Amino acid sequence: MPHEFVAAEEWDDKHILRSGDILFARSGATVGKTYLHTAGLDPAVFAGYCIRFRMGKDVLPSYVYGFTKTNAYASWVAAIQRPAGQPNINKEEFKSLEIPVPPIDVQRRLVAELDVARAERDRALAEAERLLGSIDQHVCRLLGLPDVPPPTQAAYAIRLGLAKQSATLSADYFHPERMTALRAIRQLSNAPLGQLVSFERQLVATPGSQRYIGLASVASHTGQLTDAVESAAGQCFAFEPQDVLYGRLRPYLNKVWLAAFAGVCSTEFHVMRVRDGSALLPAYLAVVMRTQLIVAQTKHMMTGNTHPRLANEDVVNLLIPLADMPTQQRIVDQATACQLEAARLRAHAETVWQQARERFEQQLLQGATA
Repeated sequence: MPHEFVAAEEWDDKHILRSGDILFARSGATVGKTYLHTAGLDPAVFAGYCIRFRMGKDVLPSYVYGFTKTNAYASWVAAIQRPAGQPNINKEEFKSLEIPVPPIDVQRRLVAELDVARAERDRALAEAERLLGSIDQHVCRLLGLPDVPPPTQAAYAIRLGLAKQSATLSADYFHPERMTALRAIRQLSNAPLGQLVSFERQLVATPGSQRYIGLASVASHTGQLTDAVESAAGQCFAFEPQDVLYGRLRPYLNKVWLAAFAGVCSTEFHVMRVRDGSALLPAYLAVVMRTQLIVAQTKHMMTGNTHPRLANEDVVNLLIPLADMPTQQRIVDQATACQLEAARLRAHAETVWQQARERFEQQLLQGATA
Protein backbone atom coordinates (compact mmCIF):
# COMPACT_ATOMS: atom_id res chain seq x y z
CA MET A 1 0.00 0.00 0.00
CA PRO A 2 1.22 3.55 -0.68
CA HIS A 3 2.27 5.56 2.38
CA GLU A 4 0.57 8.78 3.36
CA PHE A 5 2.77 11.80 4.04
CA VAL A 6 1.98 15.04 5.82
CA ALA A 7 3.66 18.21 4.59
CA ALA A 8 5.30 20.36 7.25
CA GLU A 9 2.87 23.20 6.68
CA GLU A 10 -0.05 20.81 7.30
CA TRP A 11 1.01 19.73 10.78
CA ASP A 12 -1.58 20.49 13.41
CA ASP A 13 -1.63 20.33 17.19
CA LYS A 14 -1.90 16.56 17.28
CA HIS A 15 1.52 16.32 15.67
CA ILE A 16 3.36 19.24 17.28
CA LEU A 17 5.19 19.10 20.60
CA ARG A 18 4.83 21.96 23.05
CA SER A 19 7.18 22.84 25.87
CA GLY A 20 6.18 20.66 28.84
CA ASP A 21 4.84 17.76 26.78
CA ILE A 22 6.00 14.34 27.96
CA LEU A 23 6.48 11.44 25.57
CA PHE A 24 6.15 7.83 26.73
CA ALA A 25 7.57 5.08 24.52
CA ARG A 26 4.80 2.53 24.14
CA SER A 27 6.53 -0.37 22.41
CA GLY A 28 9.78 -2.07 21.59
CA ALA A 29 13.06 -2.21 23.47
CA THR A 30 12.54 1.35 24.77
CA VAL A 31 9.04 0.74 26.17
CA GLY A 32 8.40 3.00 29.16
CA LYS A 33 11.21 5.44 28.44
CA THR A 34 10.24 9.09 28.67
CA TYR A 35 11.20 12.46 27.21
CA LEU A 36 10.32 15.95 28.45
CA HIS A 37 10.11 18.51 25.65
CA THR A 38 11.47 21.94 26.48
CA ALA A 39 11.35 25.33 24.80
CA GLY A 40 14.09 26.06 22.31
CA LEU A 41 13.67 22.80 20.41
CA ASP A 42 10.68 23.90 18.35
CA PRO A 43 9.12 23.06 16.03
CA ALA A 44 9.20 19.33 16.78
CA VAL A 45 7.03 16.30 16.11
CA PHE A 46 7.18 12.85 17.65
CA ALA A 47 7.47 9.27 16.47
CA GLY A 48 4.45 7.03 16.15
CA TYR A 49 5.69 4.61 18.81
CA CYS A 50 5.42 7.38 21.44
CA ILE A 51 2.36 8.63 23.34
CA ARG A 52 2.18 12.32 24.24
CA PHE A 53 0.71 13.60 27.50
CA ARG A 54 0.09 17.17 28.65
CA MET A 55 -0.14 17.91 32.35
CA GLY A 56 -2.86 19.83 34.15
CA LYS A 57 -2.21 23.04 36.08
CA ASP A 58 -1.78 21.26 39.42
CA VAL A 59 1.25 19.24 38.39
CA LEU A 60 4.62 20.24 36.96
CA PRO A 61 5.66 18.32 33.83
CA SER A 62 9.22 18.25 35.18
CA TYR A 63 7.92 16.63 38.37
CA VAL A 64 6.09 13.89 36.43
CA TYR A 65 9.19 13.39 34.31
CA GLY A 66 11.27 13.08 37.49
CA PHE A 67 8.87 10.45 38.78
CA THR A 68 9.50 8.35 35.66
CA LYS A 69 13.14 8.05 36.75
CA THR A 70 12.25 6.28 39.99
CA ASN A 71 12.37 2.58 40.79
CA ALA A 72 8.63 2.69 41.47
CA TYR A 73 7.96 3.71 37.86
CA ALA A 74 10.44 1.10 36.52
CA SER A 75 8.65 -1.60 38.53
CA TRP A 76 5.28 -0.47 37.14
CA VAL A 77 6.59 -0.66 33.56
CA ALA A 78 8.01 -4.14 34.15
CA ALA A 79 4.73 -5.36 35.62
CA ILE A 80 2.30 -3.84 33.10
CA GLN A 81 4.04 -4.32 29.76
CA ARG A 82 2.89 -7.16 27.53
CA PRO A 83 5.70 -9.24 26.01
CA ALA A 84 3.60 -10.59 23.12
CA GLY A 85 5.60 -10.03 19.92
CA GLN A 86 7.43 -7.12 21.48
CA PRO A 87 6.98 -5.31 24.81
CA ASN A 88 4.19 -2.74 24.69
CA ILE A 89 2.01 -0.55 26.90
CA ASN A 90 -1.07 1.10 25.44
CA LYS A 91 -2.47 4.56 26.01
CA GLU A 92 -5.15 3.47 28.46
CA GLU A 93 -2.61 1.61 30.55
CA PHE A 94 -0.38 4.69 30.71
CA LYS A 95 -3.45 6.67 31.83
CA SER A 96 -3.87 4.23 34.72
CA LEU A 97 -0.41 5.04 36.09
CA GLU A 98 -0.88 6.47 39.58
CA ILE A 99 1.53 9.25 40.56
CA PRO A 100 1.67 10.86 44.02
CA VAL A 101 1.00 14.59 43.68
CA PRO A 102 2.32 16.70 46.58
CA PRO A 103 1.69 20.46 46.75
CA ILE A 104 3.17 22.47 43.90
CA ASP A 105 5.87 24.04 46.08
CA VAL A 106 7.05 20.56 47.11
CA GLN A 107 7.09 19.52 43.47
CA ARG A 108 9.30 22.50 42.68
CA ARG A 109 11.70 21.64 45.49
CA LEU A 110 11.96 17.99 44.45
CA VAL A 111 12.54 18.97 40.82
CA ALA A 112 15.19 21.52 41.87
CA GLU A 113 17.06 18.83 43.80
CA LEU A 114 16.99 16.56 40.78
CA ASP A 115 18.19 19.40 38.56
CA VAL A 116 21.21 20.03 40.80
CA ALA A 117 22.14 16.33 40.69
CA ARG A 118 21.57 16.16 36.94
CA ALA A 119 23.85 19.16 36.38
CA GLU A 120 26.60 17.57 38.48
CA ARG A 121 26.18 14.29 36.60
CA ASP A 122 26.35 16.05 33.24
CA ARG A 123 29.50 17.97 34.25
CA ALA A 124 31.22 14.74 35.31
CA LEU A 125 30.23 12.94 32.11
CA ALA A 126 31.36 15.87 29.97
CA GLU A 127 34.74 15.91 31.69
CA ALA A 128 35.04 12.14 31.19
CA GLU A 129 34.37 12.58 27.48
CA ARG A 130 36.89 15.42 27.29
CA LEU A 131 39.56 13.26 28.91
CA LEU A 132 38.93 10.35 26.55
CA GLY A 133 38.91 12.71 23.58
CA SER A 134 42.25 14.17 24.66
CA ILE A 135 44.06 10.86 24.16
CA ASP A 136 44.36 11.57 20.43
CA GLN A 137 46.07 14.87 21.22
CA HIS A 138 48.48 13.19 23.65
CA VAL A 139 49.41 10.57 21.05
CA CYS A 140 50.08 13.20 18.38
CA ARG A 141 52.07 15.37 20.81
CA LEU A 142 54.26 12.54 22.08
CA LEU A 143 54.85 11.23 18.56
CA GLY A 144 55.56 14.72 17.24
CA LEU A 145 52.77 14.55 14.68
CA PRO A 146 51.28 17.73 13.26
CA ASP A 147 47.60 18.50 13.62
CA VAL A 148 45.56 16.72 10.98
CA PRO A 149 42.60 19.01 10.19
CA PRO A 150 39.44 17.45 8.76
CA PRO A 151 38.87 17.98 5.03
CA THR A 152 36.77 20.99 4.12
CA GLN A 153 35.93 20.31 0.48
CA ALA A 154 32.52 18.84 -0.33
CA ALA A 155 33.81 16.90 -3.36
CA TYR A 156 37.09 15.67 -4.78
CA ALA A 157 38.37 13.96 -7.89
CA ILE A 158 41.18 11.52 -8.64
CA ARG A 159 42.67 10.11 -11.81
CA LEU A 160 41.39 6.75 -13.01
CA GLY A 161 44.93 5.40 -13.00
CA LEU A 162 45.23 6.19 -9.30
CA ALA A 163 41.88 4.58 -8.52
CA LYS A 164 43.03 1.40 -10.27
CA GLN A 165 45.73 1.04 -7.62
CA SER A 166 42.97 0.00 -5.21
CA ALA A 167 41.83 -3.61 -5.42
CA THR A 168 38.24 -2.39 -5.04
CA LEU A 169 38.54 0.35 -7.70
CA SER A 170 37.13 2.74 -5.11
CA ALA A 171 37.73 6.48 -5.32
CA ASP A 172 36.96 6.73 -1.60
CA TYR A 173 40.16 4.77 -0.95
CA PHE A 174 41.97 7.97 -1.99
CA HIS A 175 39.76 10.35 -0.02
CA PRO A 176 41.65 13.52 1.05
CA GLU A 177 41.08 12.69 4.72
CA ARG A 178 42.79 9.33 4.34
CA MET A 179 45.59 10.80 2.24
CA THR A 180 46.22 13.53 4.84
CA ALA A 181 46.46 10.96 7.64
CA LEU A 182 48.87 8.82 5.62
CA ARG A 183 51.12 11.80 4.84
CA ALA A 184 51.25 12.67 8.54
CA ILE A 185 52.16 9.11 9.58
CA ARG A 186 54.82 8.84 6.88
CA GLN A 187 56.72 11.66 8.56
CA LEU A 188 57.48 9.15 11.33
CA SER A 189 58.82 5.66 11.51
CA ASN A 190 55.90 3.49 10.39
CA ALA A 191 54.90 0.06 9.11
CA PRO A 192 51.83 -1.65 7.64
CA LEU A 193 49.80 -3.45 10.28
CA GLY A 194 50.36 -6.80 8.57
CA GLN A 195 54.10 -6.57 9.30
CA LEU A 196 53.53 -5.90 13.01
CA VAL A 197 50.92 -8.49 13.97
CA SER A 198 49.66 -11.92 13.08
CA PHE A 199 45.94 -12.30 12.54
CA GLU A 200 44.68 -15.13 14.73
CA ARG A 201 41.64 -16.91 13.31
CA GLN A 202 41.43 -19.97 15.54
CA LEU A 203 37.80 -21.03 15.22
CA VAL A 204 35.89 -22.43 18.17
CA ALA A 205 32.62 -24.24 17.47
CA THR A 206 30.71 -22.63 20.36
CA PRO A 207 31.70 -20.42 23.31
CA GLY A 208 30.94 -23.12 25.87
CA SER A 209 31.85 -21.81 29.32
CA GLN A 210 34.37 -19.29 28.01
CA ARG A 211 33.77 -15.54 28.28
CA TYR A 212 32.31 -14.29 25.00
CA ILE A 213 33.07 -10.80 23.67
CA GLY A 214 30.73 -9.43 21.02
CA LEU A 215 30.78 -6.06 19.33
CA ALA A 216 28.33 -4.67 21.88
CA SER A 217 30.74 -5.70 24.63
CA VAL A 218 33.33 -3.11 23.57
CA ALA A 219 32.63 0.61 23.94
CA SER A 220 33.37 2.84 20.97
CA HIS A 221 36.51 4.98 21.19
CA THR A 222 37.42 4.10 24.80
CA GLY A 223 38.77 0.55 24.63
CA GLN A 224 36.71 -0.40 27.68
CA LEU A 225 34.25 -3.25 28.12
CA THR A 226 30.58 -2.39 28.50
CA ASP A 227 28.02 -4.04 30.76
CA ALA A 228 26.49 -5.90 27.80
CA VAL A 229 26.12 -9.63 28.34
CA GLU A 230 26.24 -11.39 24.98
CA SER A 231 26.11 -15.00 23.88
CA ALA A 232 26.68 -16.88 20.64
CA ALA A 233 25.46 -20.20 19.32
CA GLY A 234 27.85 -20.47 16.40
CA GLN A 235 31.54 -20.20 15.63
CA CYS A 236 33.83 -17.79 17.47
CA PHE A 237 37.48 -16.77 17.41
CA ALA A 238 39.67 -17.66 20.37
CA PHE A 239 41.88 -14.95 21.83
CA GLU A 240 44.61 -14.72 24.49
CA PRO A 241 45.61 -12.01 26.98
CA GLN A 242 47.38 -9.09 25.25
CA ASP A 243 45.72 -9.82 21.92
CA VAL A 244 44.16 -6.74 20.33
CA LEU A 245 40.56 -7.19 19.17
CA TYR A 246 39.61 -4.81 16.38
CA GLY A 247 36.01 -4.56 15.15
CA ARG A 248 35.82 -5.12 11.40
CA LEU A 249 32.10 -4.30 11.07
CA ARG A 250 31.53 -0.55 10.70
CA PRO A 251 35.12 0.36 11.66
CA TYR A 252 34.12 4.00 12.21
CA LEU A 253 32.55 2.76 15.45
CA ASN A 254 36.15 2.37 16.60
CA LYS A 255 35.82 -0.73 18.77
CA VAL A 256 39.31 -1.77 19.88
CA TRP A 257 40.01 -3.79 23.02
CA LEU A 258 43.27 -5.02 24.54
CA ALA A 259 42.39 -8.44 25.89
CA ALA A 260 42.84 -8.71 29.65
CA PHE A 261 42.00 -12.43 29.74
CA ALA A 262 41.61 -15.42 27.46
CA GLY A 263 38.23 -16.06 25.87
CA VAL A 264 36.29 -16.17 22.61
CA CYS A 265 34.87 -13.38 20.49
CA SER A 266 32.64 -12.62 17.55
CA THR A 267 34.09 -13.36 14.13
CA GLU A 268 33.37 -9.68 13.41
CA PHE A 269 36.64 -8.95 15.23
CA HIS A 270 40.12 -9.11 13.80
CA VAL A 271 42.17 -10.83 16.50
CA MET A 272 45.70 -9.42 16.30
CA ARG A 273 48.78 -10.70 18.13
CA VAL A 274 51.94 -8.58 18.20
CA ARG A 275 54.82 -10.39 16.51
CA ASP A 276 57.65 -8.79 18.48
CA GLY A 277 56.75 -7.57 21.95
CA SER A 278 60.23 -6.14 22.46
CA ALA A 279 59.62 -3.63 19.65
CA LEU A 280 55.88 -3.00 19.91
CA LEU A 281 53.75 -2.88 23.05
CA PRO A 282 50.30 -4.43 22.52
CA ALA A 283 48.86 -1.67 24.71
CA TYR A 284 50.48 0.97 22.49
CA LEU A 285 49.02 -0.66 19.39
CA ALA A 286 45.55 -0.67 20.99
CA VAL A 287 45.81 3.04 21.85
CA VAL A 288 47.03 3.99 18.37
CA MET A 289 44.35 1.87 16.67
CA ARG A 290 41.71 3.97 18.47
CA THR A 291 43.08 7.31 17.25
CA GLN A 292 41.61 9.36 14.44
CA LEU A 293 44.80 8.70 12.48
CA ILE A 294 43.56 5.14 12.00
CA VAL A 295 39.84 5.93 11.76
CA ALA A 296 40.65 8.40 8.98
CA GLN A 297 42.06 5.44 7.07
CA THR A 298 39.50 2.74 7.86
CA LYS A 299 36.35 4.80 7.23
CA HIS A 300 37.43 5.13 3.60
CA MET A 301 38.57 1.52 3.17
CA MET A 302 35.45 -0.38 4.21
CA THR A 303 33.35 -2.21 1.65
CA GLY A 304 29.66 -3.13 1.59
CA ASN A 305 26.57 -0.96 1.90
CA THR A 306 24.25 -2.46 4.50
CA HIS A 307 27.01 -3.89 6.69
CA PRO A 308 30.27 -2.13 5.74
CA ARG A 309 33.37 -3.99 6.87
CA LEU A 310 37.12 -3.71 6.77
CA ALA A 311 38.16 -6.67 4.63
CA ASN A 312 41.00 -9.00 5.57
CA GLU A 313 43.01 -7.89 2.54
CA ASP A 314 42.68 -4.21 3.53
CA VAL A 315 43.31 -4.32 7.27
CA VAL A 316 46.87 -5.52 6.70
CA ASN A 317 47.61 -2.28 4.83
CA LEU A 318 46.69 0.09 7.68
CA LEU A 319 49.69 2.33 8.26
CA ILE A 320 50.75 2.41 11.92
CA PRO A 321 53.01 5.13 13.41
CA LEU A 322 55.89 3.67 15.42
CA ALA A 323 58.04 5.02 18.25
CA ASP A 324 60.80 3.88 20.58
CA MET A 325 59.78 1.84 23.61
CA PRO A 326 60.03 4.71 26.17
CA THR A 327 57.71 6.84 24.02
CA GLN A 328 55.31 3.94 23.55
CA GLN A 329 55.21 3.45 27.32
CA ARG A 330 54.57 7.15 27.95
CA ILE A 331 51.68 7.07 25.50
CA VAL A 332 50.24 3.97 27.18
CA ASP A 333 50.63 5.52 30.65
CA GLN A 334 48.96 8.76 29.57
CA ALA A 335 46.06 6.93 27.93
CA THR A 336 45.63 4.68 30.97
CA ALA A 337 45.56 7.68 33.31
CA CYS A 338 42.89 9.35 31.18
CA GLN A 339 40.81 6.18 31.04
CA LEU A 340 41.02 5.59 34.79
CA GLU A 341 40.00 9.17 35.59
CA ALA A 342 37.18 8.99 33.05
CA ALA A 343 35.95 5.76 34.65
CA ARG A 344 36.05 7.43 38.08
CA LEU A 345 34.07 10.41 36.81
CA ARG A 346 31.48 8.18 35.17
CA ALA A 347 31.08 6.16 38.37
CA HIS A 348 30.70 9.41 40.32
CA ALA A 349 28.08 10.65 37.86
CA GLU A 350 26.10 7.42 38.19
CA THR A 351 26.29 7.54 42.01
CA VAL A 352 25.15 11.17 42.17
CA TRP A 353 22.21 10.52 39.87
CA GLN A 354 21.21 7.28 41.56
CA GLN A 355 21.25 8.88 45.02
CA ALA A 356 19.20 11.83 43.77
CA ARG A 357 16.56 9.55 42.28
CA GLU A 358 16.42 7.48 45.45
CA ARG A 359 16.01 10.62 47.59
CA PHE A 360 13.24 11.85 45.24
CA GLU A 361 11.40 8.55 45.64
CA GLN A 362 11.96 8.29 49.39
CA GLN A 363 10.47 11.73 49.97
CA LEU A 364 7.39 10.78 47.97
CA LEU A 365 6.95 7.53 49.91
CA GLN A 366 7.35 9.42 53.16
CA GLY A 367 4.75 11.97 52.06
CA ALA A 368 7.03 14.99 51.70
CA THR A 369 5.09 18.16 52.41
CA ALA A 370 7.76 20.73 53.25
